[in-house]
Amino acid sequence: INAEYMGTQNTKHPNQPTMSQEVQFKGYACKGKGEALAPWSYTPRPLGDEDVEIKISHCGICHSDIHTLDSGWGPTTYPVIAGHEVVGTVTAKGKSVSHLSVGDRVGVGAQVWACLEKQSCKTCNVGADNHCPRIVYTYNSSYEDGALAYGGYQEQVRVSSHYAFKIPDGLPSDASAPLLCAGTTVYAPLARAGVKKGTRVGVVGIGGLGHFALQFASKMGADVTAISTSVNKKDDAIKLGAHNFLVSSDPAAVKKAARSLDIIICTVADNIDYSLYLGLLDFDGKFVMVGLPEGAISFAPFDIVARRISVSGSAIGSIQEIKDMLQFAADHKIVAWMQKMPMSQVNEGLALVRANKPRFRIVLEN
Repeated sequence: INAEYMGTQNTKHPNQPTMSQEVQFKGYACKGKGEALAPWSYTPRPLGDEDVEIKISHCGICHSDIHTLDSGWGPTTYPVIAGHEVVGTVTAKGKSVSHLSVGDRVGVGAQVWACLEKQSCKTCNVGADNHCPRIVYTYNSSYEDGALAYGGYQEQVRVSSHYAFKIPDGLPSDASAPLLCAGTTVYAPLARAGVKKGTRVGVVGIGGLGHFALQFASKMGADVTAISTSVNKKDDAIKLGAHNFLVSSDPAAVKKAARSLDIIICTVADNIDYSLYLGLLDFDGKFVMVGLPEGAISFAPFDIVARRISVSGSAIGSIQEIKDMLQFAADHKIVAWMQKMPMSQVNEGLALVRANKPRFRIVLEN
């Protein structure tokens, strides 16, 4: 989005609907912490010159949705419509949108806007727009004109066209929806780390994010170890691409696996024994957090100093990383293992995710 468009967010323009013409978008909103989602409608922001309007066909349920619905990562602005694994069809576009057409099948992830001002924004200048200080997330976030962003648990949505990504042919709409958040979140750090044939990759947690990490890492040529607290998901992990399976609750197995990995992608959102997992890394190993516990984490400095281990985090993906991820997924037939439910059963879907029942994603369908 350029500076010209930034101006249109705060001023009236000829195409902006009058009050008598205003449309209502309908979705399922949470109106307070601990409350069930219920039908709710709102007046959307006017369609800007660089925006698109999307009729939503599918939306995945992500654990981030639950953290937000529960105010687990900080205070949530209610009512909130969650959902940031969106697939649908472009039904309208602003006059400056040239790379998308009405009728295109597109996906939207966890971000709907960034300044993209390369001369004044350090992160956007280096292609890290997902770290833009002025970022607008897909929900529980505000545009610079004060309008709130609402997510994918609804019938339609308006977003910046830069964050609506064409879904490659060959990727089904339902099973590709979770790629927009979960897929991107694990693909981006693997790609940035240069994972290739011979890289020893560990994936902690075999859930929504982890089942994608296993697929991407194996298709990149890595030697992949799935790490879980029990053997319950071993068969699934092997089918997803794991070459090895480590039970982290088995002290003898953990001891034998010491210094056996080059990079670990940690997908769990619980506070775990970080010292145990850091001990699995070899010299110059990398521990990347993509699952975000609600509290503080801790480990001893000696867990990382002796082997020059780095601990880092990774948040979703940039515009280019999402495009690359979608193409890689299409080329290698990577999709979500998922259970599909009607959008009207969003509360039932959330309950299943809270209970860790899905293998490995719930996708809502309009």
